[in-house]
Amino acid sequence: MKILIVGSGGREHALAWRLKQSPRVTQIIAAPGNPGIAQLAECVPVAADNIEGLVDLARIERPNLVIIGPEVPLVMGLADKLRAIDIPVFGPSARAAMLEGSKGFSKDFMAKHNIPTARYRRFDATQAAEAKAYLDTFDGPPYVLKADGLAAGKGVVIPETKAEAEAEIDAMLGGRFGAASASLVIEEFMHGEEASFFALCDGETAVALAGAQDHKRAGDGDTGPNTGGMGAYSPAPILDEAMQSRVMEEIVTPTVNGMKKDGRPFRGVLFVGLMIDEKHGPRVVEYNVRFGDPECQVIMTRLKDDPLPQFLACAIGGLAGCARLERISDPAVTVVMAGAGYPGEPKKGGVIGKLKEAGKVPGVIIFHAGTTQKGDDIIASGGRVLTITATAPTLQEAVIRAYEAVDTIDWPDGFCRRDIAWRALKRG
Repeated sequence: MKILIVGSGGREHALAWRLKQSPRVTQIIAAPGNPGIAQLAECVPVAADNIEGLVDLARIERPNLVIIGPEVPLVMGLADKLRAIDIPVFGPSARAAMLEGSKGFSKDFMAKHNIPTARYRRFDATQAAEAKAYLDTFDGPPYVLKADGLAAGKGVVIPETKAEAEAEIDAMLGGRFGAASASLVIEEFMHGEEASFFALCDGETAVALAGAQDHKRAGDGDTGPNTGGMGAYSPAPILDEAMQSRVMEEIVTPTVNGMKKDGRPFRGVLFVGLMIDEKHGPRVVEYNVRFGDPECQVIMTRLKDDPLPQFLACAIGGLAGCARLERISDPAVTVVMAGAGYPGEPKKGGVIGKLKEAGKVPGVIIFHAGTTQKGDDIIASGGRVLTITATAPTLQEAVIRAYEAVDTIDWPDGFCRRDIAWRALKRG
C-alpha cells in the first residue's frame, strides 16, 4: 500500500516510523515532511495548509490511504476534498473537525449531549464588558480563557488574578491571536489531574487506543506559558483500565454518537484532553481531532501491533471487526527540545550536532520536528525542534535514557524541561 502522510512535525515522523514497519506498506510519501521523515519516506515540498496542492498531489500519486497529521488542514476541509476524489482518509471532515476548530462549538456540543465539562460562556468582540462581569460568577481565580479558534496550542490563558483576566479579555478580543480570538470562551477552572485519551473512530464505532500525559507549560514545575507540548509519557497511571472504561462510556461513546446524530460523523482519532478528580470523575478540557504532539510519539513507540488495518478501517468503515491494538508493557517518555525563546520567537538557524551519537542510547528514537537540512548539517528551523523518545522496562529508566540522549546532543540554542513524567514518578 502507498501511504501519504500530511505534515512535518514529530507526530508525523512517529507515524512514518511506525508505518514503515508494516508489512503492508510499500511506499510512504510525506508532504512536506522533514529531514528525519526523509530517511523513511519520499518528501514532497507541499505545505500542510496548501489544500489544493495536496489534492493535486493525491490525484497524481493515488495513495491507498492519506493520514492527515495537523489540525489546520482538517479544519480547512482537506479530508472532504480527498474523499470527493475517492481517496480514503484517516481524519475527520471539516464539519467534524469543528470539535477542535471552535472551542465554542465544542462546549455547546458537550452541553447538548450531556458530556461532562466545565461551566462556561461564549463572548465576542462586542462583549468585553459582559465577559469581565462573568468573572464574578466564579469563586475566584484562576480563570480559564480560551480563544475560540486554532492558535497553535497557545490560545489558552489561565490568569491568576481578576485584573490579569480582565486585561487578557481585552487583549484576546482585541486580536492577540488574530481571527482565532475574535471570540472567546471563559470557563471555570477545573481542579484535578490532566490526562490525554485517544480513541479510534470510523463514524459508527469507537475503540480505545491509549492514554498519556503531556506537559503543556514551558518551564519545570508546570511554570511559564502554555506551549504545544514540552514532553509526554505513556501509560498514564491515572488512566488505569477502570478509568479508561469510564472515559469510553461517559465521554467518547456519547461524543461519537452525538456527532453521528448531528450529521457530523467522526472518522479518525479522537483525542480527549481530560481533567480527572475524585469528586467529578473524568471531565473534558478540550477535544482534538488528530494525534497529539508529542503524545503520538510515545503511543507509536509502544504499539506492538501494526496500526495500518485500524487506520484504514477508520477511513472506510469496519473498525468494529478489527482486533484491538496491543501495546508493549514498557513505558515510553518523550522530551521536547525547543529553540530558545519558544513559545515566543524561537532562536533559529543553529546547527544541531551529535544526533547520531544521541540515537545510540539504548531504547532511544529521535523524532524531528522543526528541522531543515543544509548539506550534511541539521539546522533548527522551528519552535519545537526535536522530540527525544525512549522506552525502557521502567518509567524511571526511560526518563534516564531520554535525558542521556538530550545531554549528548550538541545544540547551544536548545532547551527542554528537566522534569518530564514527574507526576508518575512521584506516585512511585
